[in-house]
Amino acid sequence: MKQGKPRVLNRSDWATHPDLFWKGHVEGHTLGTGVTVLFYATEEIGGGPKWHVHPYDEIFILREGRALFTVGDERFECEAGQVVFGPANVPHKFVNLGPGRLETTDIHVSDRWVQTNLPDPDLS
Repeated sequence: MKQGKPRVLNRSDWATHPDLFWKGHVEGHTLGTGVTVLFYATEEIGGGPKWHVHPYDEIFILREGRALFTVGDERFECEAGQVVFGPANVPHKFVNLGPGRLETTDIHVSDRWVQTNLPDPDLS
């Protein structure tokens, strides 16, 4: 991969929601780097990404709120200021425990966002 050059992206380049300021993503290949960053936000209690897996490691940084993370067979109740590691090929999800908004910054150790959604074992 060629080395990226210094660059600034405006919110309009990556944001996907008009009201939730930190919601969207930047794929690393667009900047010439091997890391993709997702910005996630929800005000819905119980809302969050569904059960899925990536072929690379993921690091979650809780910026605001509280969440219940399920990573493989383990569950973690986490709050703002904590960091969660999701190893490659281990299914995971998280939900907003509330009260209030949940915001995370999710670092995908890949130059592209690759995700496979799976049937949720908690819903069977």
